[in-house]
Formats: sequence, structure tokens, C-alpha cells
Amino acid sequence: MVYLLFVLGFVFLVKGADLLVAGASAIGRKFRISEMVIGLTIVSFGTSLPELLVTMISSVNGKPEMGLGNILGSNIANILIILGVAALVRPLPIPRDTYFIEIPFSILAALLMGFLANANIFNSGISTIGQQEGLIMLYFFILFMIYVFVSTRSRKTEADKTSLIPKPLWQSIALIVVGIMGLYFGGGWVVDGATEMARLLGVSQGVIGLTVIAIGTSLPELVTSAVAAYKGNTDMAVGNAIGSNIFNLLWIVGITSVITPIPFTDHSNQDILMVLISTSVLIGAVIIGKRPGISRWEGLFFLLVYATYLFSLINR
Repeated sequence: MVYLLFVLGFVFLVKGADLLVAGASAIGRKFRISEMVIGLTIVSFGTSLPELLVTMISSVNGKPEMGLGNILGSNIANILIILGVAALVRPLPIPRDTYFIEIPFSILAALLMGFLANANIFNSGISTIGQQEGLIMLYFFILFMIYVFVSTRSRKTEADKTSLIPKPLWQSIALIVVGIMGLYFGGGWVVDGATEMARLLGVSQGVIGLTVIAIGTSLPELVTSAVAAYKGNTDMAVGNAIGSNIFNLLWIVGITSVITPIPFTDHSNQDILMVLISTSVLIGAVIIGKRPGISRWEGLFFLLVYATYLFSLINR
């Protein structure tokens, strides 16, 4: 029953995120917002909701280690699995603004979280991300959102490449409402199922968060980016993955830590380091290639790096 509830929770999470993204993207296109900006904002927000719900529910229920593991694990999966799979579907060109601004901003977000968490060791002897740190992270998130909206003026509005029939506004709003309901119920079931799974397997909640939950909550990003790449919307695929990483670190961790402090362990520092390493792998792939982007071979390399990381987690 536990595993059935766990699986059903993921189904509700993924489908809920899918419906929310469909509705929000339709509204975005109605106002002729570019695909990259939709990927960085609407799609990133929607596909990050599973992580938000799981992190907040686990933290409120006294299991913050699972929530933080989910966030860091999802960020690693976003780079190595999602961009890796999307590149296998279709080579991904990296837009100039993404390479020079958004990717460095995602690195800044990881460094900021690590610095704020470890700075508390010198103040209180306890490493946590508390309310003050959460507010600082939300401040940087607001700066990022200001940049995104200002940048819409300099980015050409693209036609809807998916050739979808425009949805009425009421239908788009209905999709968003149903999607949020699916996310709410699915998030609770995933946390309950994962808690019991950790107890039965005898592993820490942090490892479950970094692996099973992280991959599960990254499914919306994976499906969204793979489909976007298949349909030729490579800008949306890249923007979705990078935007979700920034959302996860600054918005989700920021909001959660304002509600309840998040403990930060030595293992958390190792996982932040892996987030930075995975982003460095992305930058290296862009530099090495003939064109700024990720080739199919580089996408395969991303997946091999992730497999190595999983092996190290099992033996941690």
C-alpha cells in the first residue's frame, strides 16, 4: 500500500504539473511572450511546484533533510539527466543570454545558499538556513525575475511552434486550478510514501530525497524539456532546466526556510559541490563544442556523470 501511494503521488504530481504548465503556457502565448521567457518563468515555475510541495510538506512534518535532499538532487538531475536526455533527442544550442547570464546566476544561487548555511556555524555553532537567510535568497530571486521580465523587451517574440489551437482563457485557468489540486495531493502522498520507504530500506531520508524523490519530482522537467526538444523548441528545453534550478534554490529554499529552519549537514555541502560540478560540466560542454550548445555525445556524457554520482551516493 505504501508503494502504491508513493507511485500514485508521483502520477498526481506529474499530471498536475503538466496541466498547470499547459494552462499557464497558453496564457503566456496569448500575450505573445517568447518561448525562452516562458521556459524561464511559467514552465520553470510550474515544473518546480512538485519540489516546492514535497519540500514544504516534508519540512513542516519535521523531515527537512528529505526536502533539502530533494532540492539539491533535483538540481543535479536537471542538468545531467534532463539536458542529457533532451540533447539525445535533439542537439541543444545554448542562447547567448543563457550562457552569459542565466547559467552564471544558477551558480551564484548555489554558492549563495552554501555560504549562508555555513556562515551560521560561526554565529551559532549550528549550520542551518533560517528565516533571515531565506529572505536574502528571496531577494536574489526577485532580482532574477526583474532581469527576466526586463529581458523580454530585447528578445523577439516567437511564434507558437507547437501549432496548438489557442485555448479559451477560462479553459486555461481551469487547467491551472486542476493542476494545483493534483500537485497538492500528490505531494503529500509522495512524502508519506518516501518516509515509510526510508524506514523499510534502512537508509536516511536525505538519500531518499536525493535519489528517488529528486528524480520523481524532476519528471515534469524531463518530460517538458524532452518534448520541447523533439518539437524543435530547444530554447524552452534549456530555459526550463536552468530556470528550474534557480527557482529551486532561491524560491523554494527561500520560502521553506522562512516558514521553518532547514538543517544543513556536511553531506549537504557535498551535494552543493555536485550541483556546481554538474553546472561546470554544462559550461565545459558549451565551450568545447564547435557551436555553443550540447551535442548528443555530450548529452550521453551527462548521463554517465549522473550514473557515477548515483553510485557514489549508494556507497556514502
